[in-house]
Amino acid sequence: MGEKLTLLLHLALNDKKIKDALVKTKNATDPVSAFCKKAKEYGIEISEAELFLSGEEFTGSMLRSVNGGGVEAFDSWTDFYELFFAAL
Repeated sequence: MGEKLTLLLHLALNDKKIKDALVKTKNATDPVSAFCKKAKEYGIEISEAELFLSGEEFTGSMLRSVNGGGVEAFDSWTDFYELFFAAL
């Protein structure tokens, strides 16, 4: 998932039309679905489930990496969708 969002971010940062189209999806009735559809138009297949699960998997991997070191669980998992827009 990271590679797909990185590629999409690269496209958007180098093409104002793509950037504006992706930002516009935030105002849709279903912004995540609109974002995924727009990404597909630019040749990058991202499903809604894949987008959400990647954040959960990433956070789970971080928690497992401490080998039982007593880390408290996070309130929520990493949101790659929001991180994408923060980077944009």
